[in-house]
Amino acid sequence: MDQTIKKKLARNWFKTLQEVICHEIEELEGKKNIFKIKNWERGKKSNEGGGQFRILENGKIFEKVGVNFSEVYGKFSKQFRNRIPGGDKNPNFWAAGISVVMHMKNPHVPAMHFNTRYIYTSHGWFGGGMDVTPCMKDKSLEKWFHNELKKSCNKHNKNFYKKYKKWSNKQREIQLEKRGRYVEFNLLYDRGTKFGLQTNGNVDAILMSLPPVAKWK
Repeated sequence: MDQTIKKKLARNWFKTLQEVICHEIEELEGKKNIFKIKNWERGKKSNEGGGQFRILENGKIFEKVGVNFSEVYGKFSKQFRNRIPGGDKNPNFWAAGISVVMHMKNPHVPAMHFNTRYIYTSHGWFGGGMDVTPCMKDKSLEKWFHNELKKSCNKHNKNFYKKYKKWSNKQREIQLEKRGRYVEFNLLYDRGTKFGLQTNGNVDAILMSLPPVAKWK
């Protein structure tokens, strides 16, 4: 399939996901048109893509929700290109994706972060990930969450869950179950956040993962 068609299909899929997710959140909240919507452009002097982020705050269920869509393109910096597959052969890139962050009013429900994207350099591939950050330990919820992830992984490859859980556990060693640590993790270690910052993405959209209130001691 031609790469232009692949990019268009991926871009349209991510934009549709943004619409569907926001609609379902509005149904849970029992209100329509409750998201603040802001469009942004990446390049100030040239067309380098952009996106749209949608923010909901102070709902009856959700304390804060961010649903961000982006489609960006340009050239990686010399420092960053060798860290991206295919970037050493072709520093030019195109990427589209969606990132979702949810902070609940109920402290028994973990904060959730999910992102997926399609990147094209000298070749194309999908990337992404998800995590939950509990305020309170709940073994039954933790077991349910991992079972659901395992079922999703098994649809594609029986070895995926074990492989990616091992990688995830290494990442989790630096993340504690507090909101301040959630912020620290996303700014310093989350690949989606780092990709956005390294490619001059919209800062407001990238930092939508921040909870409304966080403390450090």
